[in-house]
Formats: sequence, structure tokens, C-alpha cells
Amino acid sequence: MENLKDIHIGALVYERVNEKDIDMGRICRFLQSTEKEILEMYSMKSLDVDVLLKWSKLLEYDFFRLYSNHLILYAPVASQNKNVVKSKLPQFRKSLYTKEIIDYMLELLENKQKTQVEIINHYGIPKSTLNKWISKYKQ
Repeated sequence: MENLKDIHIGALVYERVNEKDIDMGRICRFLQSTEKEILEMYSMKSLDVDVLLKWSKLLEYDFFRLYSNHLILYAPVASQNKNVVKSKLPQFRKSLYTKEIIDYMLELLENKQKTQVEIINHYGIPKSTLNKWISKYKQ
């Protein structure tokens, strides 16, 4: 969970390339980039969305989920009554909780770093959701 606080996407892409052991030639062809450009991407903290989408497809890994998890953990929860704005953008009913997020929350509880109330207030996780995780995943 620590790397979600300060995401260095280039380093994470590089790590995934090594895990998948993908040939540089294939990467260059897929991204339509030179080897030098690919190596530069590995050192970049952020990448263009279109480029990141291509990396996600090539490496069969959802790099965008890292940013979604960052928002769940570190972005302030919007108040229900504050500045209600109708938007034409898609509205998401539920938050996207990965197994890593669930494990992290349960670990906070188990190690007594946070109480249930603190997790609910700090991360904006509904009480019923947290209780379901506790009953389902805690042994």
C-alpha cells in the first residue's frame, strides 16, 4: 500500500515488464516507440493516458487501478450535502475495492493502528462494507 501514496508509474511499468519478460523489440513495435523512448518512460513519474493504456494492454495489467486505489485511500471523501453538481459524466455507484485495499484495512484493524470508526471516517468506507469484510475475510 505504501507505493500507492506516491505512484511512480514508470518504475512500476518497468517492474511489470521484467515480471512478464517481454522482449524490447515487441515493446517498441507495440508502442511504436524507439528503445530510447521506452527506457525514458521507465524513469518517468507519470505517463500520458494513451501511453499508459497501451502499456496496460501489452502487460495485461490495469495500471489505472493504482490511481483508483490512491483516490480511495488518500482523497478526501465528498460530503453528501456539499455543492451538489449534476454532471454528464458517468456516475459510479460503488467504490472499487481491491483485495489489497481490503487486506490493508483489515491489517489496520488487526494491528490496532485504527479503529473501525477511524477507518470509516478517514477512508469513507461504509460501515456495512467494513463489517462484511471483517466477517468474510477475518479468521
